Amino acid sequence: MNQNYANGALAQYQQIGAQAAVAGASPHALIHLLLQGGLERIAKAKGFMLHGDVQKGGLISQAISIVDGLRNALDLKVGGEIAENLDNLYDYCQRRLLQANLDNDPAILDEVSSLLQEIRGAWDAIPFTDRDVCSDSRVTAG
Repeated sequence: MNQNYANGALAQYQQIGAQAAVAGASPHALIHLLLQGGLERIAKAKGFMLHGDVQKGGLISQAISIVDGLRNALDLKVGGEIAENLDNLYDYCQRRLLQANLDNDPAILDEVSSLLQEIRGAWDAIPFTDRDVCSDSRVTAG
């Protein structure tokens, strides 16, 4: 089997796995998956950045899109101050990711990764009894 075929098959398998995970996921789990996906792309982008590989730009762009998805999941009316603070934090993360790409600065990637890890930790700490209490598909504090 040639390497290109193997890489393509692996990518297709991973895509199917990701689609299956999303299809059956609760709104709470979807936010976790978005946070995890953003962190993974930032980590990969940092690796490419450190090796001078231009692929870092595509991964940073994907991370920015994921953070945008997190922002879009917020319900500012229901989530109140928490949702507003998260919206501001996500906006900050997006701007910092763009700056990291422009300046080729891995320290900025570390900063954003740390922020997203804190959010993921808090999100995962929500008790099971308090998860998915919203009646529609939007979350109040994604």
